[in-house]
Amino acid sequence: MRIAVFGAGAVGGYFGGRLAQAGEDVVFIARGDHLKAMQTAGLRVDSIDDDFLVDPILATDDPTHVGTVDAILVTVKTWQVQAAAEAMRPMVEPDTFVVPLENGVEAPSQLAAVLGEPHVLGGLCRIISALVEPGHIRHAGISPTITIGELDGRRRARLEGLRDAFQRAKGVTPEIAPDIHVAMWQKFLFIAALSGVGAVTRTAVGVLRALPETRRMLEGAMEEILAVAQARGVALPREAVVETMAFIDALPAEGTASMQRDVMAGRPSELEAQNGAVVRLGEEAGIATPLNRFIYHTLLPQELRARGCVEFP
Repeated sequence: MRIAVFGAGAVGGYFGGRLAQAGEDVVFIARGDHLKAMQTAGLRVDSIDDDFLVDPILATDDPTHVGTVDAILVTVKTWQVQAAAEAMRPMVEPDTFVVPLENGVEAPSQLAAVLGEPHVLGGLCRIISALVEPGHIRHAGISPTITIGELDGRRRARLEGLRDAFQRAKGVTPEIAPDIHVAMWQKFLFIAALSGVGAVTRTAVGVLRALPETRRMLEGAMEEILAVAQARGVALPREAVVETMAFIDALPAEGTASMQRDVMAGRPSELEAQNGAVVRLGEEAGIATPLNRFIYHTLLPQELRARGCVEFP
């Protein structure tokens, strides 16, 4: 299977690197110093499972030089999805399928609007990883998983093909979800709540879950997301909040979410696709989301400053 990884950062670099390590035909779409470092010295991944190096590596910043591929893993930031969809057109042939692994629940529809719904699967991943420096990724926590599924719920051969490719890769557990919408909202419930509360309090997960006040904030943000999902026809079970809190209780105490880290560093973040999306999708469904609205509005000035839209000390 020929696979393109569009966005070779902390997530795409890890999962694409594992596929390349397993012998799959992988090409990375990257840019800037990260691309130059990979082209010069390969892709280095430090992992709690084991360290590895992909060298030589096929990487470019120009999708027109790649040719068509069987599958595209989309691992850019959420606000880059639409531009990525336009850029990947030269790699797409009639049978090519695209799997978004972004945080949030809107990427499949954004990709489908550009490429056509038949090309798009639903997907998500779980991993704690970071780009340490150009060409160097560190996997620091969570046993990495990939979950994929057809948006219409059917079981097609392309699902098995990608799952089998990941099964051959060390350090990845793949699964096909019976309902990918439920799976995506389950992760969305986790990541939006943890990211938002973590960004507002600027506190690691160990403290968030230990203090009764911030623990209740996490639970309250999740309960709002659950209500929005159910109002939109997603069969997310009531137990999702309890199960997600149990997952959070098992995370490394020093852990933080990527959106939280971006906010704290003054970088553009995925606020709009996480807590902002909860508010927006809740309004569409007629569901009040006061806690997520508070988080979104509190962080919005910093987000706008990071994007150069407003200035203040």
